[in-house]
Amino acid sequence: MLKMNENIICAVSTPPGVGGVAVIRISGVGSIDLADKIFMAKNGKQLAETPANSVVFGQIFNCEDTENNTQLVDEVLVSVFRTPHSFTGEDTVEISCHGSAYIQQSILQLLLEKGARLAEAGEFTRRAFFNGKMDLSQAEAVADLIASTSAAAHRMALNQMRGGFSSELQALRSRLLDFVSLVELELDFSEEDVEFADRSQLKELAAGIEKKIEKLSDSFRLGNALKNGIPVALVGETNVGKSTLLNVLLNEDKAIVSDIHGTTRDVIEDTVNIKGITFRFIDTAGIRNTKDKIENLGIERTYQKIEQASIVLWLVDGTQVSERIEWLTERIAKRAEGKKIILVFNKIDKISSEELDVLNQLFEVFEAERIYISAKNKTHIEKLQNALIKASQLPEICPGDVVISNVRHYNALRKALVSIQRVSEGLDNDVSGDFLSQDIRECISYLGEITGQISNDEILGNIFGKFCVGK
Repeated sequence: MLKMNENIICAVSTPPGVGGVAVIRISGVGSIDLADKIFMAKNGKQLAETPANSVVFGQIFNCEDTENNTQLVDEVLVSVFRTPHSFTGEDTVEISCHGSAYIQQSILQLLLEKGARLAEAGEFTRRAFFNGKMDLSQAEAVADLIASTSAAAHRMALNQMRGGFSSELQALRSRLLDFVSLVELELDFSEEDVEFADRSQLKELAAGIEKKIEKLSDSFRLGNALKNGIPVALVGETNVGKSTLLNVLLNEDKAIVSDIHGTTRDVIEDTVNIKGITFRFIDTAGIRNTKDKIENLGIERTYQKIEQASIVLWLVDGTQVSERIEWLTERIAKRAEGKKIILVFNKIDKISSEELDVLNQLFEVFEAERIYISAKNKTHIEKLQNALIKASQLPEICPGDVVISNVRHYNALRKALVSIQRVSEGLDNDVSGDFLSQDIRECISYLGEITGQISNDEILGNIFGKFCVGK
């Protein structure tokens, strides 16, 4: 295991700024004795004499002369945690003070003067990883939990942080180790031509592991949607109201709205939470024939976003029904094959019921849910939101469900899948045991990268460097 800096570290763990209460965290060997140097409990006892998992009320002073009231910094609550029963696995102290920025900085300055140093980004969680309180995938789930913006993303991160994903990987690695042990045992007795591993059983085992890894890998599509938002492409001709609708859905003026055709030339993206589900809306360039090179680049990106989206909102201007419906259908529907398409007829406040009937007849052959709105007047926007929720078709994530959302995990699983597939092919083709062993160990290695059983400073630095300071 890589060595860890054993200095006492400290940081403000609550968000920056002024609030009712702030929490300053201290961790490391000697952190309780260090806190005693600036804290006087109302009960007169030292923190070193305080039982683990206790909260003590007292005062922080900025000098050792506690009788001088002018030196009082704040009245605080101090929580004491002793190794190994703390978040980091080390002795830990958490000071709950008033949320004044001056008070927070004063307490931090005192801790630094007494021998602590400021924690780096993610250093508390990194220490928890090194001390065996959690594996690497659980540590990454801590960051996902903090960043979660929807109920589904919260449940997914919480399941992973509690070790659901780790348990699945540990079970797979255990089976693979048993697998490779039998194969390598045969190699040790190759001259005696002894077979310890039944090939038919090995094929069955490899097939089962392959299926499990593939299932985990396939869950990334759902996990990525939950974490980053379900991608929804707003498409249609120029000037049909895509940018206006985007601004309404986001409840802010994100996109420029103009009567000039071709105003939106590049892709504009943003996310919004609708009834617990995060959607990532993508406003695209209007589709039309144009000689403008820049606009054509934007239209090409529109086609790419249609292919990448899970849901396609096809906006149609109800006041100017295009004669190019067939032309548009060819460019939109083919790229949106297999995706949820919602036909959104905009500007219905300006058309009659008879004109609406004509509009529906023009799209009669096109099978898709239809919503009639006025983006400008915000008419029937809630109906559109309900249609989006229905189209998302996100399964309920229950306790124990394993869904991956981390790109690093996904890449490692894909590599592990290739390795175990080579094992299956090798068994079918009676490949020698040394080649089988190499592929199995490669698969074990990729799975170990996810949990941190196989890691290096560069990988760890990249992961924990993305954490906030104080976590």
